Amino acid sequence: MRAGSLKKKFGHISRDLLWNTAGSLLYALASMVLAFFVMHLQGPEDGGIFGFGFSTFGQQMFIVAYFGIRPFQITDVRGEYSFGEYKRFRLLTSLLALAVSVVYLGGLAALGRYSAYKAVIIGLLAAYKVADGYGDVYESEFQRQGKLYLSGKLLFFRTAVCAGFFMLCLWLSRDLALTALLSALLQLLFLGFYRREAGKQFSLGTNAGEIDLSCRRGKMVPLLRSTWLLFLSVFLDFYVFSAAKYAVDLQLTDADNGVFNILFMPTSVIYLVANFIIRPFMTYLAEAYALRDHKRFSEICRKLLGLIGGLTVLAGLLSWLLGPLVLRIFELLLGPVYAGRLTPYRQAFVLIILGGGIYAAANLFYYILVIIRKQEEIFFVYAAGALLAFFAAPAAVKGFGIDGAAFSYMCFMLVLAAGFALLCGRHLKEERKTWDQQQK
Repeated sequence: MRAGSLKKKFGHISRDLLWNTAGSLLYALASMVLAFFVMHLQGPEDGGIFGFGFSTFGQQMFIVAYFGIRPFQITDVRGEYSFGEYKRFRLLTSLLALAVSVVYLGGLAALGRYSAYKAVIIGLLAAYKVADGYGDVYESEFQRQGKLYLSGKLLFFRTAVCAGFFMLCLWLSRDLALTALLSALLQLLFLGFYRREAGKQFSLGTNAGEIDLSCRRGKMVPLLRSTWLLFLSVFLDFYVFSAAKYAVDLQLTDADNGVFNILFMPTSVIYLVANFIIRPFMTYLAEAYALRDHKRFSEICRKLLGLIGGLTVLAGLLSWLLGPLVLRIFELLLGPVYAGRLTPYRQAFVLIILGGGIYAAANLFYYILVIIRKQEEIFFVYAAGALLAFFAAPAAVKGFGIDGAAFSYMCFMLVLAAGFALLCGRHLKEERKTWDQQQK
């Protein structure tokens, strides 16, 4: 019976890993393909606007809608909050993200920093990403209910359809603003599909074994209190991650924005690959922590860190050896107008990829700190990193251009990883002493 139970559990992990990997990998590749497609079809200026709007500002607004709540929701194994409460809360944060987009982009347009054309396109791409952030509440709940594979399937299908639609629409219309608008509307349609899929998988109600859609009066404020530091931490995290991109956007040209976005793409893939290695094990880490199983908890952490470390070293070596070839291939894919635009940035390319691997390690430590509920300390690490990035990134870009942006990015990732690693080491050592004393 025990052997059968272990086999069943291993099968679940394998299925979760397979579909989560497929969905996450396609999601990462779709972002790259879309950026290449827009730059090839529309040219450097539109390509730069799309790259910044989709992967930087749009993703920042995704973070506002997402509110950093997924790690909290998927590790809420005791059901402190219902799915209905998470869903209502995510609706409020999504509306907040849309309001922030309007204020920020409207302000830059009013100050003359953005043209109306650029502001509109970035705003529509932000709306696309906000819908993404709201839909994540369903994916998070499926994972909490032990169906991470379903999240991966839905992500795979939605990404394939939306990316294909975007490329077809842009190819037919040659109008980036119209394509962004129609794609954002398609994302809204998928939210209805997610709701129906949840209804198929679970009887939506309040009985045992069903997803609880109830929303108890007054639960939004306690949920906000439990997660607001997580939100600020994730928001600052992405700001630190993107500070070099913001500096390039405001100090260099839209074409430079596009070049830096292309250089940045492989590191996003590294992070996402590491993330879908980590995510399937988060619920099991939370269970091990709740059971005070220090041996199991530590074993999982060591294996995950080893995988991420190995991936980072391998990616760094390959980027140094094959970087010129890869950048030349990128230039050929983008078209003759990009000839010689990327190959001078081999060093920047390597630094960015190493930074991506370091960022993946920082996120593993972040998840561990979330599980042991050290939100306040997470926030202080991110706040220190954001303060450093706010002053250092613009200075680095102003002094050294794209090379300075790449170097500053890697340094910021080192600061985050070192800070989280020190906190994890200290708290887990204290936890182990406490658990050992309780067993005695």
